[in-house]
Amino acid sequence: MSDEETRYEAVRSRDARFDGEFFFAVETTGIYCRPSCPAVTPKRHNVRYYPTAAAAQGSGFRACRRCRPDAAPGSAEWNVRADVVGRAMRLIGDGIVDREGVGGLATRLGYSARQVQRQLTAELGAGPVALARAQRAHTARVLLQTTPLPITEIAFASGFASVRQFNDTIREVYARTPSQLRADAPDRRRAAAPATGIPLRLAHRGAYRADAVFDLLEREALGGVEEVIAGPAGARTFRRALRLPYGTGVVDVDEAGHEQPGTQAEHRGGWLDARLHLTDPRDLTTAVGRLRRLFDLDADPYAIDERLSLDPRLAPLVAARPGLRSPGAADPDELALRLVAGPDESVRLVERYGKRLDAPSGTVDRLFPAPAELADEPGTLGALARALHTGALRLDPGADRDHSEAALRALPGMDPRTAALIRLRALGDPDVGVPGEPPTDDAWRPWRSYARQHLIVEGQL
Repeated sequence: MSDEETRYEAVRSRDARFDGEFFFAVETTGIYCRPSCPAVTPKRHNVRYYPTAAAAQGSGFRACRRCRPDAAPGSAEWNVRADVVGRAMRLIGDGIVDREGVGGLATRLGYSARQVQRQLTAELGAGPVALARAQRAHTARVLLQTTPLPITEIAFASGFASVRQFNDTIREVYARTPSQLRADAPDRRRAAAPATGIPLRLAHRGAYRADAVFDLLEREALGGVEEVIAGPAGARTFRRALRLPYGTGVVDVDEAGHEQPGTQAEHRGGWLDARLHLTDPRDLTTAVGRLRRLFDLDADPYAIDERLSLDPRLAPLVAARPGLRSPGAADPDELALRLVAGPDESVRLVERYGKRLDAPSGTVDRLFPAPAELADEPGTLGALARALHTGALRLDPGADRDHSEAALRALPGMDPRTAALIRLRALGDPDVGVPGEPPTDDAWRPWRSYARQHLIVEGQL
């Protein structure tokens, strides 16, 4: 949204469609918010607009305590864009800057650190360090308000280099000390016991067809690694093991969603409840990012549905299922290996190579084997595992999708259909046509992956 008049109208109408797409700050209060903030609408001449929370923070504004702009859904733009800025934002969301620094981010993108800094600052008003810092502050707030971890431990778990840096950032972003921020948490969410996990709200914009996503996850569930549990009134819980940079985790995500209060019904977003059990709290940011990609929570259903509704074949399907998502992957390497191996062979791989979890949950008691553990397997599976292990093929959030698909197709025995499905799911590409299926319509671009999902749910694929 480049027109300030249009942005102000979104703020005035508390339009949740634009949460995460831009942020607004009020000069007279020194606070920045998401567009759907329920507070009194500020006067137009006092409002400033920013493309990211980090840019607003960099201009000296602190986060609103009512709308929690740091917890807004991510911009759908980063899922669509294949340029360096889009790839960088996906990698920063995965915690790369915290783990590998700006140099590591630049290396993965194939640019110099100076080029990455310049491009991000010019377009987003903040460089990679500031963007990662805003993300660390949000992670710290979640840990402060939902776990009993000591504040010093939270500082390092959130990715801060020192306790002093942590304290200064929390005060600057939230205008509260860490202790005050912890005391602000509702009693029901404060200091959760380790056995109950870290409670999370996974926010999304617009309608969300959780039933279709959970149907797919239930069909694909791999014993030992995943399970879908039936709950009261038919609502389900999806549980799976996670391999993470510093340790492992198990997550539960509930099908029953919640609507964001205080916004017009047609503009309402919401969230899915989740509980995350981690062996190392430093993995929180990465785990949340991967869950968001699995459940496709940063999509823009308004733009997708509007585009696909123009097609007479798809219009009734979109009307019947507004907000249908195109699920991604919690572990891109794992998903690629499973697609090549097939369901039955995947079961064998888990039984033979799967590492057992120190703290199993329900029937989820192991991880899917890592690429290195499958490098000696014969055929296409072994070739794929070796390419992933050596880095000849990358499926991480910042991978160049065209280069990755070309590398996939070059593997011995890799068929074009499987390569396209890996691009669609593991790389989260919203615009994939799958060979061997009925031809797609160019009018569906850039949302062919979502059109395909509508046809699958309708039983036409």
